[in-house]
Amino acid sequence: MKLIVRKSRLEGTVTIPASKSHTIRAVAIASLAEGESTIRNPLESNDTRAAVDCYGALGAKIDTSDPKLWKVIGTGGEICAPTESIDVGNSGTTLRIAMGSAALAEAGKVITFTGDEQIQSRPIEPLMDSLTDLGANCTSINNNGKAPLEITGRLSGGETNIACHTSQYLSSLLLCTPLAAKDTEIDVTLLNEPGYVQMTLDWLNRQGIEYENQQLRKFKIKGGQSYKAFDVTVPADFSSATFFLCAAAMAADEVTLLGLDFSDSQPDKAVVDYLKAMGADISICRKASCGEANSVTVKAAPLKGIEIDMNQTPDALPAMAVTAAFAQGRTRLVNVAQARGKETDRIRCMAEELKKMAIDVEELPEGLIIEGSKPKPGELNGRSDHRIVMGLSLAGLNLDGQCSIDTAEAVSVTFPGYVELMKSIGANMEMN
Repeated sequence: MKLIVRKSRLEGTVTIPASKSHTIRAVAIASLAEGESTIRNPLESNDTRAAVDCYGALGAKIDTSDPKLWKVIGTGGEICAPTESIDVGNSGTTLRIAMGSAALAEAGKVITFTGDEQIQSRPIEPLMDSLTDLGANCTSINNNGKAPLEITGRLSGGETNIACHTSQYLSSLLLCTPLAAKDTEIDVTLLNEPGYVQMTLDWLNRQGIEYENQQLRKFKIKGGQSYKAFDVTVPADFSSATFFLCAAAMAADEVTLLGLDFSDSQPDKAVVDYLKAMGADISICRKASCGEANSVTVKAAPLKGIEIDMNQTPDALPAMAVTAAFAQGRTRLVNVAQARGKETDRIRCMAEELKKMAIDVEELPEGLIIEGSKPKPGELNGRSDHRIVMGLSLAGLNLDGQCSIDTAEAVSVTFPGYVELMKSIGANMEMN
């Protein structure tokens, strides 16, 4: 499908959908817990559906018949080994977190994972090695350190060190090791995106899990613990909000985003700070006394280029790259090499797509240098990457003429309601 976008002026109020990262963590922990958990306001998307199907295959009973209230009867840590391979689709978060869960199966039980073409291109070997260090046996079926892969239980605990080019490796270990028989020590030699690890730790804290944390570099997790059933409401997703924040900063009379809780550990809330530093007109209301609680109001304002360390927020790279193209002067998006290992090489892909719009861009090993200019509309390739499709759509809102972005169906991975929500505040865009 193609997403057609034309110049627009935005105004209105939008409620941001629930967090993908929190929804998948909620499904995983509820599935490992004893008893029945309630997940309120979950995100319904391809990625979260992959998590539901995955943990259902591992033995949890998950009722999603009410889209606003999911019920999960957990396994109590007793993981089933399905006879068929578990296909996680395009969900890297599901694959990595579920790998740790699968390692808790009985000794000798084999669980196989696969995914789509993008999943099978993404490295997973560091996590495989750490799970093997801790007593499981992980094998890449094609001997390339990627999916499809087999995991044979049982995780017992012990010591491992790991370089976390993606924070999801460490989150996987932190979620599964409390259920190992012995204590576990993890030496983290590299950690990108630490905010997502803090999100995982927040979940462990709410569960009363015992662990020691030395500045996110060394962890000791007590074994023989368990998860308990819970009732939780999933907060709104700052990663999804990024596209509305950036769109409004460039093309809004006034747009208010609802549901954004700045006390939550989601790292993409830093996008608000990035845009403010560029000159965006943004006000935040955390309490009802100033208006709508947990809301952000944005008005278009002249933007200027700055340098942004994006290590904690790689998912924001496509949107910030497009925003930089409409700012005055030079913007440097740096220290985000892990963006090359997402659904696509987002650094290379964004550089190529920006150049199609006559934008002056330089590709760095770990980022982009973008000169603000006068972009031109064009025929763009979304690369079947949901964040690239949505990021490129922001350009079309600000250009005379028409932009078309192919492979636009990819938005359903995390944000199936994106186009309709944008249209509700005046965006001239349509799928065809």
